[in-house]
Amino acid sequence: MEKQLVNAIQDEYAEEFAWCYGCGRLNKEGHQFRTAWDGEETVTLYEPKQAHTAIPGFVYGGLIASLVDCHGTGSASLALHRKNGFEPESGEEPPRFVTASLHVDYLKPTPQGVVLKAVGTVEEIHPKKFKVAVKVYAGETLCATGEVAAVVMPASFAK
Repeated sequence: MEKQLVNAIQDEYAEEFAWCYGCGRLNKEGHQFRTAWDGEETVTLYEPKQAHTAIPGFVYGGLIASLVDCHGTGSASLALHRKNGFEPESGEEPPRFVTASLHVDYLKPTPQGVVLKAVGTVEEIHPKKFKVAVKVYAGETLCATGEVAAVVMPASFAK
């Protein structure tokens, strides 16, 4: 991997909400995507496993969609947490988001054996709803773009 992310928002999610297959740190079978700030943008780095193959040499599009999805909700959490005056590792539990909509455009085949980098730009569109534009790169190649509408997780999701 090109660099290790520190202060990922997913590291701060409450245990009861850290089980997502895409980004849950407690889901040992999942991808465990981690999203952090990189200046005013957000970033997630991930190296697909061999099992994430569509056809030999290329990554399965569902993994790309999952990356865009979880990067979007993690980015929204980072943005609202910052708006509330906090950063990861502040000791304050960050807000948890869920996906209201997900759109992905596949621009080029995504090669296996390359670290993927999702870069997000966050726009607040309502106090509880954020839009995140995501670009997914394999090395220097832009392979996919996406947009996530993320909403603060409803209280009914809690046990």
